[in-house]
Amino acid sequence: MGAMPAFELLDPQVVDDPYPFYAHLLEHSPLYEVPGTDVRLVARGDLIEEVLARHEEFSSNLTGVIVTGPTGAPEVFDMTRFGGAVDAIANADEPSHGLHRSLLLPYVTPRAVASLEEELRSWTVELIEPWLEAGGGDWIDAVANPLPTRAMARAVGLPLEDADRLLVWAMRGTEILAGTTTLERMGEVGAATAELVAYLGKQLQGALAACDTEPAADMIGSLARAVREGALAERDAVSILVVLAGAGGESTSSMTGNAARILAEQEALQEQLRADPSLIPAFVEEVVRTETPFRGHYRAVKRETQLAGETLPAGSHLLLLWAAANRDPEVFPRPERIDLQRPNLRAHLGFGKGLHFCAGARLARLEGRVILEELLGRTRSLRLDERRPPEYVPSIFVRRHAHLDLRTES
Repeated sequence: MGAMPAFELLDPQVVDDPYPFYAHLLEHSPLYEVPGTDVRLVARGDLIEEVLARHEEFSSNLTGVIVTGPTGAPEVFDMTRFGGAVDAIANADEPSHGLHRSLLLPYVTPRAVASLEEELRSWTVELIEPWLEAGGGDWIDAVANPLPTRAMARAVGLPLEDADRLLVWAMRGTEILAGTTTLERMGEVGAATAELVAYLGKQLQGALAACDTEPAADMIGSLARAVREGALAERDAVSILVVLAGAGGESTSSMTGNAARILAEQEALQEQLRADPSLIPAFVEEVVRTETPFRGHYRAVKRETQLAGETLPAGSHLLLLWAAANRDPEVFPRPERIDLQRPNLRAHLGFGKGLHFCAGARLARLEGRVILEELLGRTRSLRLDERRPPEYVPSIFVRRHAHLDLRTES
């Protein structure tokens, strides 16, 4: 275990198509130390779940991330250079994580999420109709990017008119985790994040002013009330909003882009789902499994410990590769295949696991279902535009298309 695979993590071919690399890791090196760094990749599901269960030894705090060094090789960027480790919601440890989560969960209950469906469908139709009238085009720019950002803004309680700005900030923010980001670019990304922090700070101030007279109707209202009552520091509330603004749109944009590409490549699958739309939720699960939107998340090693027989030094890092575990043939036979009848359809790690299971998973599933229902219900055929093949954003973190040009017939 730990032998160097015949792949380089930041090789553009590996970044663009990581699945041969993941298969190699699963078979030969499920715990693999990235050369020149203190980061180990964790590829197998049982090891990932072991790490998730060992809270006293592995912290969710984002203390360091892989970046591209001056020679093009991976290096670790110390996140304290941005003012400290990221420790909000998904990146928080207990008891902070439990508090953060409890403030958000009332707004993503089955009833709360279901109440958003009508508006989500209206937005979807609004965005899809001009795209269809044009015979298709870039699905990412037309639908996959703007709609999830609106949904995130609505759920959080941010102004819908700011959705375009939030989208730009969110996409820049995830560059921090891309791995392909250079040290010079990290400074620019940090400046963009500072803009987002300032914006969200102002929004929180507005919510604080309102919370004395109005009940909390959304996530930002809930956070403001917790700040007012002294349960949550104002800085922590803003940090939670930063995470929500980034993850809420980015992950669903990735999912719906990948779903549309898979459909465009598989005509028989399109026909099957048009004939039986009740299968669309199963398709969403398989998209999340086969093309996991967030490929992995970091953990920091709190103290020297062992994993899979290897010693992990205190202060080192793990990158839990959900996307690799989701293609483990021992867990998912023929893992590259979309199988709508899988007996373990929801056993994937695409939304995380355990205490850190994605709080927005229910909303993401709803968005995916609604968008695909409208796309398939309004088209007779969907295919890739051969004049402009799909391209992915160069990232080891997110599986999102930079553009996805499709042609349609209605």
